[in-house]
Amino acid sequence: MPSAADSPRDEERRGSTPTSLGFRMPAEWEPHEKCIIGWPTELRVADVWGEKYLLAKASYAAVAHAIAHFEPVLMLARPGEGGVARSYCGSDIEVVEMPIDDSWLRDSGPLFVTRTDGTRALSDFTFNSWGEKYLPYDNDAAIGRRLAEYFGVERFAAPMVLEGGGITVDGQGTLITTESCLLHPSRNPGLTKDEMTQILRDYLGVEKVIWLISGLGLDEDPDTDGHVDGVAAFVDPGRVLLHMVRDPGHADFENLTENRRRLETTDARGREIEVIDFDLRSRPVLVGDTPIVETYINSYFANGALIVPTGGTADDAAALERLREIVPDREVVGVPCPVIGYGGGGIHCITQQVPKAE
Repeated sequence: MPSAADSPRDEERRGSTPTSLGFRMPAEWEPHEKCIIGWPTELRVADVWGEKYLLAKASYAAVAHAIAHFEPVLMLARPGEGGVARSYCGSDIEVVEMPIDDSWLRDSGPLFVTRTDGTRALSDFTFNSWGEKYLPYDNDAAIGRRLAEYFGVERFAAPMVLEGGGITVDGQGTLITTESCLLHPSRNPGLTKDEMTQILRDYLGVEKVIWLISGLGLDEDPDTDGHVDGVAAFVDPGRVLLHMVRDPGHADFENLTENRRRLETTDARGREIEVIDFDLRSRPVLVGDTPIVETYINSYFANGALIVPTGGTADDAAALERLREIVPDREVVGVPCPVIGYGGGGIHCITQQVPKAE
């Protein structure tokens, strides 16, 4: 339910941006009120899930149940599909019917921003279905307006295409993104890199934007054109978990090495960034005839936990143990969900945190 401090306004104040009004995007590890997930829709059976649709629903429910041990989960289901979602999710997870086209709320959903007086708002960037790759997407493009009304908060419409999986923030003024995604001609052909940097500053309360060259190889990530959440994530202020490969002959070696070079800098507060190399990925898991490689970095920070996608292979144990060393104050929970990878993402891609009012 909306907090008493939230404002019901749903339009941008003339001449003001969230940053100018004192808002910032909190880091994902800061306290959450709840997590939002979108239920996989029947609309995408033909072009995304195919015969794996039942497994997709079971995997989404498994992720929701894992998160619900640590914070409430709000499941958004397409009208008419709420009953099926409730049958999978049970009574511990709230299911609300709301018009959606797809089930990647990290990307289609708005980004919550907060300020110290307890007010929350939404920075709602334009969503164009990753460059109009999947049609229709009009409901997903409107989900920010609907969630602003649902939570009773002000909505700021940002003049730029951006998916939430394309950024990671430390909550203290630093944001990391990738050129391969935001500079892709299907996103913002009318904006320069400097103009996009300024919009990110204006709408997310950040001061410094670090541009990596790319996410994973585009042959592995054709849908998002290289979202940052496949290769890098802030895990603490001044600490970045970065996917790396050791083999110079690997197709991604040059890009990932360049990513590391670009992170050898300071954050918005002048701290040297500690780059934590993470070269663990699962061996391929066959989903039908399709080999899926789990990227453990595509995880979700829940309250007191890190929820990690696993592939059900022998590689999982080493990856989870390494993550426990990196975030020792959190319970690290693996959820086998290669079917979500089959659909084009991971646990981070299907989740969107709702921060507690400060």
